[in-house]
Amino acid sequence: MKKHKPKRTRAHPFAYEGLDRVMHERARLSVLTSLLGQRDGLTFGALKQLCGLTDGNLSRHLEVLESAKLVEITKGLDHNRPLTVCRISSMGRRRFLNYLTVLEQVLLDAESATKGSAGELRTAEGA
Repeated sequence: MKKHKPKRTRAHPFAYEGLDRVMHERARLSVLTSLLGQRDGLTFGALKQLCGLTDGNLSRHLEVLESAKLVEITKGLDHNRPLTVCRISSMGRRRFLNYLTVLEQVLLDAESATKGSAGELRTAEGA
């Protein structure tokens, strides 16, 4: 993890509004992470293998991601066999990187809390 500038005061420091519910699901998080570094995308089969999902489960999660415009799905033929290729969209890349930034803040806050430096939390509890 990279070092961050000192935290600015947030009105609701543990609200984490940037944790998008579409992405914040284990299987969809796996799909987006798999696609992030693949400029040419991945085939359905490769994605299924990487994420450990069944055909039906992956199909359903891809539908959700596609309807949110986070991924683009191209269907075609390769040697007369169906071929589905999935790519993260440019908007999906931006939204996912923003999501990761928020998730990183969650980790930093959790780390601070375990070290006993979550003064905001102690103050809120009246300790």
